[in-house]
Amino acid sequence: MISVKDCAFSYDKKPFITDVSFEVGQGEIFGFLGPSGAGKSTLQKILIGLLKNYGGSVTVFGREVRKQKDDYYEQIGIDFEFPSLYEKLSAVENLRFFASLYKKEPRDIDSLLEQIGLGRDKNKKVSSYSKGMKSRLNFIKALVHDPQLLFLDEPTSGLDPSNSRIMKDMILEEKAQGKTVILTTHNMQDAAELCDQVAFIVDGHVKALDTPHNLIMRKGAGIISYTYLENEKEKEGQCNITQSGKDDKLKELIKDGRLLTIHSMEPDLGDIFMEVTGRGLN
Repeated sequence: MISVKDCAFSYDKKPFITDVSFEVGQGEIFGFLGPSGAGKSTLQKILIGLLKNYGGSVTVFGREVRKQKDDYYEQIGIDFEFPSLYEKLSAVENLRFFASLYKKEPRDIDSLLEQIGLGRDKNKKVSSYSKGMKSRLNFIKALVHDPQLLFLDEPTSGLDPSNSRIMKDMILEEKAQGKTVILTTHNMQDAAELCDQVAFIVDGHVKALDTPHNLIMRKGAGIISYTYLENEKEKEGQCNITQSGKDDKLKELIKDGRLLTIHSMEPDLGDIFMEVTGRGLN
């Protein structure tokens, strides 16, 4: 579906992106993770076809992006972080207008609005929408022409947990239908939950590339933390998860039924990013 080999790009004489390579298969969700200014958005613009003076090779649907024709945009859907909507129009009018720009028969607009939780507000002007409502409308605008490839930039940013869950479920439904998704996010939980592969982008380079599970496991096993009562005082113990069977205190507490709490503390993608790059994601 997507093949990037030795991609390089510069806004001026100084290199901004250098030696970036990765592959994305059909039906995969691929995540770009990195701090602001790392090159994530620039890579998306190259893949979308907005920046064509790149070096190396970037092919999508088997064709070099700089050589893509207008029909390329019939096959891709784009949800930028900042909504691009007509505020004097209603949600339905916006979607009908954007659907009219494509040759393909649009998806059912009412169904999309209901699914994203905007069914009751579909005839209201977008100017009356909250930031989160505009974000959700912008998301389904990217779906209305039923594209095979989605570019999503911070899709759950600013959403409450309930609406974030709805959007993530819709993204997974698109994947289940064989769609490919390029996801840019700062949200480590979203990346771990949604992505088949993630790339850590720092200073225009790919610092790490793998599945979220493999990146986490590469750091090593997690820690088991437990609490118990002893001499009427609550105490805490810890052990490496791989050594839990050798922790005599833990075995004794389990045998005697004296555990108060027990949980594991695995590293997350944020921990891995800090370890690999020495930098935070903000």
